[in-house]
Amino acid sequence: MTEPYDLLLEKYAALVVRVGVNVQPGQEVVINALPEQADAARAVAAEAYRVGASRVSITYDDPFLQRAAVEHAPDDLLGKTPEHTLAQVRAWDESRPALVSLSGNPFPTLMEGLDPTRLARSAPIDLIQQVMGLITTNKLAWTVVGAPTKGWAESIGVADVTRLWDAVAVSMRLDQADPVAAWRAHVDKLKARAAILNGHAFDRVRYRGPGTDLTLGLSPRSRWIGGSVTNDDGIEFVPNMPTEEVFVSPDWRRADGFVRTSAPFFLSTMGTLVEDLALEIKDGTITGATASRGEEAVQAQFELIPRSRHLGEVAIVDSDSAVAKTGLVYKDMLYDENVGSHVAWGMGYTSGMDGSLELSAEQRVAEGLNQSDTHVDIVIGSPEVQIDGIHADGSVVAVTRGDEFVLKD
Repeated sequence: MTEPYDLLLEKYAALVVRVGVNVQPGQEVVINALPEQADAARAVAAEAYRVGASRVSITYDDPFLQRAAVEHAPDDLLGKTPEHTLAQVRAWDESRPALVSLSGNPFPTLMEGLDPTRLARSAPIDLIQQVMGLITTNKLAWTVVGAPTKGWAESIGVADVTRLWDAVAVSMRLDQADPVAAWRAHVDKLKARAAILNGHAFDRVRYRGPGTDLTLGLSPRSRWIGGSVTNDDGIEFVPNMPTEEVFVSPDWRRADGFVRTSAPFFLSTMGTLVEDLALEIKDGTITGATASRGEEAVQAQFELIPRSRHLGEVAIVDSDSAVAKTGLVYKDMLYDENVGSHVAWGMGYTSGMDGSLELSAEQRVAEGLNQSDTHVDIVIGSPEVQIDGIHADGSVVAVTRGDEFVLKD
């Protein structure tokens, strides 16, 4: 590690609190973590109090409990969340806490060998629905950040947790002289890139490369977003740290073609690493899926979760990515989605489609914004995959070439 652990944690927590969720004086803060991430959770909690938080709570989840439930819980209670937990989340609609979720699975093989159907059913869909309803409409300031653990480091072939912290420091710009200033400059760059894309008002976006030829239609309401967003109370926050993407919510009905993933990904709700996933998509619906690893888990999610076969996000990431420069496959979606351009099946975010915040879920679907109880990003970009923007008149403009963003105003 290039600097003392305590100092690194302090810089990390300051970035999460001051930029990630932008905690306001008198605001409540809720932190979700695993027991192995206690050091990072405590550092974030202390920093939140330093900037004036009124109350900070930490909720520790234990994946071993989920495994035990899959193995032994009665069918009628599998995946059901206790009412008092749901009530706490519903109360956030009024209390509006800043929500920090720590990512980075220390036990990525824990769910191997379980019945995939029961594993899929063990996901707390009722809780996910409550939380997604708040964060996808930006009622809360929220962020997801990685917190290295020994198990996470071992699972991705890094020598020890110290080396993983070094990589996370690069990805989060903690190695810069002033990380907060570096992040604000980075957010400005992504916003400028989104503004260029919005200025072109493309009707479609096309990804072409080895194993991939996918055209995705955009709605007239679709709007590219990059870096930060603003919640209901006018507070600017950064939902993902790190983030290297500009993204848009497409019209879910207008996707056709096929894609092959260019990087493996960890399907967290199923506890499964997925490799070499290939999808066929017709008239907005994923009609076929194969993979060299994890195919059964993907199919189980498609079967269980309504509207998971439709796309909710299109994103562009180029070679400037600080995450990509670390050269690691993190087996964590937060990081791996920032290695290259990607799409996501499932939930489409209201921030990526103008005017959708005022619509009901059913109206959003009717307008082309997919709504689902999952959101799974898969990387399909590489230097060999070219992205084009297509105008309504059929004219084509290069967006990326050789993994470089080349689009101009």
